[in-house]
Amino acid sequence: MKTKIALLILFISGNLFAQEQKMTPAEIASFKEDVNVVSKKIKSLNTDFVQYKHLDFLSKDIETSGKMFFKEPALLSWQYKKPYNYSIVFKNGKILINDEGKKSAVDIGNSKIFARINKLIVGSVSGNMFDDKEFTISYFKLKGQNLAKFIPKDATLKKYIKQIELTFDKEEATVVQVKLLESSDDYTRIVLKNKVINAKIDDSVFTN
Repeated sequence: MKTKIALLILFISGNLFAQEQKMTPAEIASFKEDVNVVSKKIKSLNTDFVQYKHLDFLSKDIETSGKMFFKEPALLSWQYKKPYNYSIVFKNGKILINDEGKKSAVDIGNSKIFARINKLIVGSVSGNMFDDKEFTISYFKLKGQNLAKFIPKDATLKKYIKQIELTFDKEEATVVQVKLLESSDDYTRIVLKNKVINAKIDDSVFTN
């Protein structure tokens, strides 16, 4: 019986290890090149998304969904549709918020933290953030996917974000999931679906 249990533990741990394996330097170089080639071709992107907010004190994640739009060089709009209407637009150095008709704006230029977070979000959408000197980056292989983990070097930023994880489709070399881990055990996981690249996006989408 003990032998069977030991074999079961080895089998499970072996499977877990197989799910996430560190890339070799050659694999990292190839992966980064693939992503950079694709990201340079992305002039616009729109996608459906489902967001899961995990709070340690809740038994079930809070689920929201909507559409995200990106347009070069740094226009970004998150439009939450379910279970409520809420939109966030990153535009001209400002964050524009529309909470079911109640509008507000934050000047990114007045906050280095907001500026960094804006850069992170835009970079995570386009996939172009590997040369950022503000992070310690590690790379892993998954089944049909690649994973990049970003740990902030800046102590102030670390108070807000402990780690960012970007999951890429191996064939398309585009981001399919973004996970932001906070300094606590809470995290936000965003799954991107039905991506459309380089279709025309009207500028009105970025008016909040």
